[in-house]
Amino acid sequence: MEYFWFFIIVATLMVVLFDFTNGFHDASNMVASVIASRAMTPAQSVLIVGFFTFLGPLLGGTAVANTIGKFVELGDLPTELSLTVVICGLFAATFWNLLTWWRGLPSSSSHALVGGLVGAVVISVGPEHVLWGFSQLSHGHLTGVTKVLIALFLSPLAGFWVGFILQRLLLFLFRAASPLINREFRGAQWISTAGLAFAHGANDAQKSMGILTLCLLLSGEINEFVVPFWVVLLCASAITLGTVLGGWRIVRTLAFAIYKIRPLHALNSQISSGAVVFMASLIGAPVSTTHVVSSSIMGIGASERPRAVRWKKAKDIAVTWLLTIPGAAFVAVASILFIKLLGVV
Repeated sequence: MEYFWFFIIVATLMVVLFDFTNGFHDASNMVASVIASRAMTPAQSVLIVGFFTFLGPLLGGTAVANTIGKFVELGDLPTELSLTVVICGLFAATFWNLLTWWRGLPSSSSHALVGGLVGAVVISVGPEHVLWGFSQLSHGHLTGVTKVLIALFLSPLAGFWVGFILQRLLLFLFRAASPLINREFRGAQWISTAGLAFAHGANDAQKSMGILTLCLLLSGEINEFVVPFWVVLLCASAITLGTVLGGWRIVRTLAFAIYKIRPLHALNSQISSGAVVFMASLIGAPVSTTHVVSSSIMGIGASERPRAVRWKKAKDIAVTWLLTIPGAAFVAVASILFIKLLGVV
């Protein structure tokens, strides 16, 4: 236990860094459509998104944190070893976030976190320390990695079809409207963008809250899995700071590379994405805001002019989605092997 506090401090810093890159990476998801439709200036959108992202984890409960913090089981391991495993998983997720940001690809921080943690746990202490949840599936009970993966893979489909249906519905309702209606659509985006940002904070920040609470539990600082308020505040601040600084490389992908976004498209994307992410937060399902926003834009484009959707770019994004979990797991495995080579644990 010579380096006990060192491991706790490093684990906390890695959680904060991951949370920051999560916000930095996902900021573009919320501001891309509102900027493309010219409903807000970049400065206005960042302020609105930052404020409501901060409120999300403060008011959104801890259901997602409970799911994320309990799908790996490390309580029976030495503290230094268990914290090292978590640190390597967080490093892998953060590395993947930065790599995909640099390439301008809207990948999932949630997928990266799952891949990083599972890869680190399996290679270091064995698959029996992962709560897979497969056996409970036959009884209709979703838990562990199964619950996480089902949520992550179904949420983009929900985003696509909610966006598709909403676009068709509003096109029908406003079929006789004059172009002046776009002014109303732009105004409504102040509310829809705030809702999406709140849902994002309520879901994404909770992932870091869950991991940091897990670290506190493994170190003996708390006796049961209950998220302390200071953890909520710290993670809310980190993701908000990342959100405010933004990820402008990915803005170009979401705003212009999938479909030409107009005010109605932007409004529908924000409403459909916000609804899917917020509902997932209520049931404790961690989802990717990036995936849901991207797929909602595809659904909206497909409902109006399928040939105008840049499906090649959509294919590139889908490939990134599929590569994220194994990619982050590979980085985690390499990190664990490097740590073992140094003889740290």
